[in-house]
Amino acid sequence: MANKGLFASAVAKLLPRADTVNREAAPAYALEPRARLAQLAATGTLADSFYASAEQHLAEALEAARAVDPLFAAKAAVYARRSGAMKDMPALLAAYLTVAEPDLAMAVFDRTIDTGRMLRSYVQILRSGQVGRTSLGTRPKRLVKQWLERASMRDLMAAATGTSPSLADVVRMVHPRPADAKRRAFYGWLLGKPYDVAALPAEIAAFEAWKRDPTSPLPPVPFEWLTAYPLSAERWGELATRMGWQALRINLNTLARNGVFGVPGVTEAVAARLSDEDAIARTRVMPYQLQMALGSVGEGVPLKVQAALEKALELTLSSVPAVPGRVVVCPDVSGSMSSPVTGYRKGASSKVRCVDVAALVAAAVLRSNRDARVLPFEERVVDVRLDPNARVAANAARLAAVGGGGTNVSAPLATLNAERAAVDLVVIVSDNESWVDAGASGRNGGGATATMREWDRLVRRNPGAKLVCIDLQPYGTTQASGRPQILNVGGFSDAVFDTVARFARGETRDWVGIVEATEV
Repeated sequence: MANKGLFASAVAKLLPRADTVNREAAPAYALEPRARLAQLAATGTLADSFYASAEQHLAEALEAARAVDPLFAAKAAVYARRSGAMKDMPALLAAYLTVAEPDLAMAVFDRTIDTGRMLRSYVQILRSGQVGRTSLGTRPKRLVKQWLERASMRDLMAAATGTSPSLADVVRMVHPRPADAKRRAFYGWLLGKPYDVAALPAEIAAFEAWKRDPTSPLPPVPFEWLTAYPLSAERWGELATRMGWQALRINLNTLARNGVFGVPGVTEAVAARLSDEDAIARTRVMPYQLQMALGSVGEGVPLKVQAALEKALELTLSSVPAVPGRVVVCPDVSGSMSSPVTGYRKGASSKVRCVDVAALVAAAVLRSNRDARVLPFEERVVDVRLDPNARVAANAARLAAVGGGGTNVSAPLATLNAERAAVDLVVIVSDNESWVDAGASGRNGGGATATMREWDRLVRRNPGAKLVCIDLQPYGTTQASGRPQILNVGGFSDAVFDTVARFARGETRDWVGIVEATEV
């Protein structure tokens, strides 16, 4: 009889050899340039992360953009903004295109620079010199000017909240042409120049009148303009019914501290707004944002409001597709996953950690696939029992509370192999910085990663099985690559769920192809 060990070794040597190392100096596979840029666009936020500085991320993003065709860079920018709801990377790529391919920059602008905040980020990046220019230049200046001239007064007021640069700075740079006396008066007010008081927009005139007489009705301006002044609980309650949906979610503890929920009717009004299905859809709120809002609410926030947040979370996950077959989802709960998913920002780091997102993905898959199996891992698989009928937030919190050791991406696959488990789809949610299993890569593995060797064993028993590696951080490597039944996808928006479902159904084989299909 043939030597099984000998032939097993021969098969293993056919596996793709690791061609790079990850941030832990362990064997890994480098993503090809387009996949690299797509990953950066969907996960990068130009802030410090667990393994790299903001400066490194910026340099790597620009290097990745230069390595691909400008058209793909344009599509990555639009995909990241429209499907991934990202901010920093779409603005960076839109600015980069003004140098790399000005015609494409014109086409991409409207599809990426869609809010005042995005406009200010775009201008800031252009003026920084990082993309190859220190001024706006003719075409970008025209684009910014057109945005200002076409924006509604509501959009302009929203854009006037924020600095570095402020809206006033932007107006000084591009000199938009006022379409009428109202716009002319607004720009004068914004810049601190003389203006026609009679022509001032009604909202601004009301704000100026309110500053003179705070007992007058609250003016219809961004709530941030008003909270700089002393407000009664009743006034705060009025703001709670008017501020934007995201602002309401973020400021629940602030509202509680200011006595809002003691005002009759406010609790019910806030709960109704938070659980409004249409508002949730328009806001494009991320499930993990709601998970963390639930985790951070203080004792002063009524249970009715907390229940509304839970309903909102369930609504954002109601569209998670059910995947047929035997599904195993593997959230990474190792130490590096404790870093903020959008990076460290001085004074503004997100409380949402990578492990929170990984746990939420697992809980969401379990909700739509009640028979799915969850195998959280660090150095080894961690034994955590979840209830498929429990609240998504409860299961996610239970997962996020475990782990903290080193990273071993191959661990759940090794467990499945040891059990000789029957599997159709394995979903790994990680930062891919596996190192605990690095020592085995050179032994009878032909230089393949331990993850690839374990996957090879699994797929030989389950020929139709598929593997999805969801990457939450922009580090540019993966532990599994080189086979059509493997999909590497980056990001943490609901677009990822759809991509995974399409791959499982055989509708797509390539995440790069999905980005390629994006219209510019």
